[in-house]
Amino acid sequence: MTAAELARLAADLELDVLGAAVAAPYEETEDHIRERSARGLFADMRFTMARPEISCHPEELVEGARTVISAALCYYEDGPEPGPNEGRLSRYTWRDAYKTLRHSLEELGSRLGGTYRVLVDSNDHVDREGAVRAGVAFYGKNTMAITRRFGSWVVLGTLVTDVEIEPNEPLALDCGSCRICIDACPTGALDEPGVLDATKCLSYWTQAPAPIPDSYRAELGDSVYGCDICQDVCPWNRGVEKRRSGAPRDAEPVSPVSLRDWLERDGEELVAELDRLYVPRNDPRWLRRNALVVAGNAGSPELVPTVESFAESDDPVLRDAAEWALTQIEVRSA
Repeated sequence: MTAAELARLAADLELDVLGAAVAAPYEETEDHIRERSARGLFADMRFTMARPEISCHPEELVEGARTVISAALCYYEDGPEPGPNEGRLSRYTWRDAYKTLRHSLEELGSRLGGTYRVLVDSNDHVDREGAVRAGVAFYGKNTMAITRRFGSWVVLGTLVTDVEIEPNEPLALDCGSCRICIDACPTGALDEPGVLDATKCLSYWTQAPAPIPDSYRAELGDSVYGCDICQDVCPWNRGVEKRRSGAPRDAEPVSPVSLRDWLERDGEELVAELDRLYVPRNDPRWLRRNALVVAGNAGSPELVPTVESFAESDDPVLRDAAEWALTQIEVRSA
C-alpha cells in the first residue's frame, strides 16, 4: 500500500492524521526512559515507562510485524469557563476520544487485512515515538506530540500490522527558539526542554495517590483534573478552534464541573461517570481531594459547610486538604 492510499483511508475513517513507519525498535526512546526513570523523573507513574522492553519494541507486538501505523484524532472543543464553585477539567477528558479512535483503527485493521494489533491508550506502546517516526507529529519542548494542523490537541493511537505500507517521512519541524511553555509552567516541570519532571507536574499531582504538596496547591487554580497550561500557550495550538468549529460533537462537554457535586455525590457513582479518567484504584477520595484544593483556590463561603464536613474526616488526606481549603477561603473572604 502506498502512502497516498493510506491517506485516503484516513479520510474515509475520519482520522485527522495518519502515517506509517517501519516496525523497528525505539532504541533511543528506551534509553531515555531508563535514564529518566533512574533520575526519578517519572515519580510513581508506570504506564509505558514500566516495561520499556515491551513498549519500545513494536516489532515484537505482532508476529511478522512490518509496519507501525500511527493515528491522531483532534479532541479540541470550545467550552465555558468555570464559574463560582466550579472546577476545570483538562480538555482531553471532556469526551472519550480514545473510544472513537480505537473504533476507527479497528476498522482500518479490518480493511488492511493480515494480522494486526490496535493499541490505544495502552501501556504496551509509546505512541508518541510511533507518531514522530510516521510523520504524524514532532516532539515539543513540553514533551507533547505536536501535529502540523491540530497542534498537540490530539489523542494518539497505533496499529501494528504485518502488511507492508510505504513509510512516511518524519516532519522536519521543531520548536526552534520558542520556550513559551517552559516559562508558562508555574512549577518548573519543563525547565529541561523536552523532559518532564513529573514530581513538579500539576497534572501528575491531580492523579497521584498522595497528598498534593502545599507548594503546588495554589498553582492548581481551578483545575480539578489535569493541566492544559503548556498546551494553552503553545503557538502550534493557535487557531485550532476555527479548524474544529464544524466538527461533529459526540456529546456535550463535561467541563466545568460542580465542586459541590464532586464532594457530596456518591463516590462510586462519581468514578463510574468519569471512568475515562485515570483515578488510582478507582477511589473517589482522590477526586474529592482535588475538589477540596480547588475549593480553597476558587470556592466561595457557600461551600464552607461542605468543606467543613471533610475537615472532620478520619481520612488524613481529605482532612488535610479540607483544613487547607477552609483557611484559603477565610483569607479570601477577609
